[in-house]
Amino acid sequence: MSNRVSIHLIICIFLTGVILFFTAGCAQKQQAVDLYVDAVMFNELGENEMAVEKLNSAVRLNKRFSLAYSLLGGIHQEEKDYEASAASYEKATQLNPWSFKDYFNLGRVYLITKKFAQAAKAYVKACELSPDHLDAHIGAAKSYYELKDYANALEYGQRAEQIDPNISEVQKILGDIYESQKDYDQAVRSYKRSLEIDSNNPEIMTSLAVIYLRTNRSSSAKELLTSVIQIQPDNNAAYQYLGYCYLRLGDVDKATESYGRAIEINDKDWQAFRGLGVAYMLRGITNRDEALKAKAIQQWRLSLEINPNQPRRERLLKLIRKYSKQAKINSG
Repeated sequence: MSNRVSIHLIICIFLTGVILFFTAGCAQKQQAVDLYVDAVMFNELGENEMAVEKLNSAVRLNKRFSLAYSLLGGIHQEEKDYEASAASYEKATQLNPWSFKDYFNLGRVYLITKKFAQAAKAYVKACELSPDHLDAHIGAAKSYYELKDYANALEYGQRAEQIDPNISEVQKILGDIYESQKDYDQAVRSYKRSLEIDSNNPEIMTSLAVIYLRTNRSSSAKELLTSVIQIQPDNNAAYQYLGYCYLRLGDVDKATESYGRAIEINDKDWQAFRGLGVAYMLRGITNRDEALKAKAIQQWRLSLEINPNQPRRERLLKLIRKYSKQAKINSG
């Protein structure tokens, strides 16, 4: 038997003694405790199916057995059965509203399953129970960010920064929040700080490059995006943003190449098709090349097929009508 198993058995025996103290005289509840101890053993041995069976029997005998629900939540989470995990953690928190671990894990499961309102609620309670827990505050910030509740996201993100400012993930989420609030100077500072801690992180580099594009710093954006592609040659988003960057810099040929590469990687990237259409149209106008203009219209139509409800849809339709009409006139 491993040391890890032995330690858990000792803990379980201690917990069993405590629980038995409060349940003395109740054979049914004592049986539930015995089943719980067996479940811990099976869980430690990797026999999760048997552990779940024991725990389900335990909670049938004692419906208020919060420890059993907590362990069920953990096993279901490990097995990626997130719906069952959330239900178990919810029951555990109802029975033991002082359990930081159960609220924290409940928040994690809800965040994984994109139930952001429930995740935020669970993480906030975890933060109340453990005001200096870094990951709980990060989880709350992320949940509120996904809900577009940027005021609360910033509150928990800044609290996480106070707990430990030298965590790349903290600076990254702060950068995301500031970017969403259009506070680009603060966003740049947070992303740069994140990169100081976690250098050459492609996700952070791409986020910073987007801010540079939005603040007309195209050369800086190009440098970052080129570095991202060196690290991740199949990064579709980096090629797409690089295409836009080259358009801003007036290098239409490079823009065409970058957008084309983005589409090779992901042929459902409607933004890359739209950008490629712009590049072809600019080349067609410059060279008075009707074939290139026709290719531009084709790319725009493909973009709309992939995402019919994309932003600025009417503007794109207007361009298609305009240049299609011109093509008919020129061909006539």
